Amino acid sequence: MSSKVLLNKAVGLSSDTSQKEGRSFWDKVFVRWFDQLVYPLIWEDPVSDLHALGNIEGQNLVCLTSGGCNILSYLSHNPAHIAAVDLNEAHLSLLALKQVAAHRLPYEAFHQLFARADQAGNALLLDNLMRHLPDYAQAYWQSNHSSGRHRWFSTGFYQQGLLGRFIGFGHWLSRRLGYDLSVMMQAKSREEAAQIFDEKIAPLFDTRTVRWLSSQLWVLYGLGIPPRQYDVLKGDAEHMAEVLKARFRHLACDYDLDTNYFAWQAFARRFDADNQAALPLYLQKAHYASVQQAMDKVTIHHQSVTDYLALRSANSIDGYVFLDAQDWMSSEQLTALWVEVNRTAKTGARVIFRAAGRESPLEALLPNHLLAHWKTDTTRNEQFWHEDRSAIYGGCFIYTRTL
Repeated sequence: MSSKVLLNKAVGLSSDTSQKEGRSFWDKVFVRWFDQLVYPLIWEDPVSDLHALGNIEGQNLVCLTSGGCNILSYLSHNPAHIAAVDLNEAHLSLLALKQVAAHRLPYEAFHQLFARADQAGNALLLDNLMRHLPDYAQAYWQSNHSSGRHRWFSTGFYQQGLLGRFIGFGHWLSRRLGYDLSVMMQAKSREEAAQIFDEKIAPLFDTRTVRWLSSQLWVLYGLGIPPRQYDVLKGDAEHMAEVLKARFRHLACDYDLDTNYFAWQAFARRFDADNQAALPLYLQKAHYASVQQAMDKVTIHHQSVTDYLALRSANSIDGYVFLDAQDWMSSEQLTALWVEVNRTAKTGARVIFRAAGRESPLEALLPNHLLAHWKTDTTRNEQFWHEDRSAIYGGCFIYTRTL
């Protein structure tokens, strides 16, 4: 089944829901935009995920894939198996490339390919890996006319995809309006970061241009935010520009910039590739051997997570990583998912996810009986949110199976 058909189902275009809510046109636009590489880098923090999941050694996990950085980082903690599930074949093709590269490249070449991702020599590395990829991934990376998408790794891979281009547009627009987002990375402390942000970045969000753009549904498609999630993200705020200002301030000021690779990507448009502590776990030399050894524990699945779980045995899964996908779901879709979660979860299993708003969507949308054997803790959820250096979500949540 094609990515577009799967996405149509995911955002409700296979039913009458979106038409009843007056969202059909914007949902169709979103599906058209989302049917490509969206996240060259996953925008959830795998380190905070690992704290939320607890000890995953020897466990079976089901994870939404996105850019795949989360899944490869989890391998450093020796799970038994990770099912990488995604509706978007571009994301799965990226994960397949990382798998093959880890099998066949020494650390220095792997680091050059995925940490720097802008070196001329990467074209030859990619050419040598192509024949080892599964057919769907070969077709993806070698398409896009004669040059091939794999040439992106010679010119700046993390500036590609919807997210990379969205960040690039943000920098271009900011400069046109008289602001330089890269100035954030001059801060040497959190206090200095707060001063720089408040003086040199925050006023950007008060400009007429940014306020108008942020009020348009389609503008935030570059962040992978569908129409349904836009309203949740905005919440009770007077204007979306205020929400975005607060989220960017959280990213810029509440973490140490020198080791926060999300801040590097947002404000410098690259990794600090020479600083091991500023890289995702799977790109750090200390973890590379364990990631290589565990790479065959990852299986790739192009389907919805509900359909994947429907084929699994009862009481077989220890952990579920749903990213922010539940924000996309109607009550019916969420119920279908959690019927399968309840059937497949072991006692003690954990479900972790993000939400655009401050509240979990589960209690409002799920029948009570589906959550009867699950517990969540407000204090622990708040800690999870504070630990997430990506800093763009309103809430992070952990649900634990008690029976």
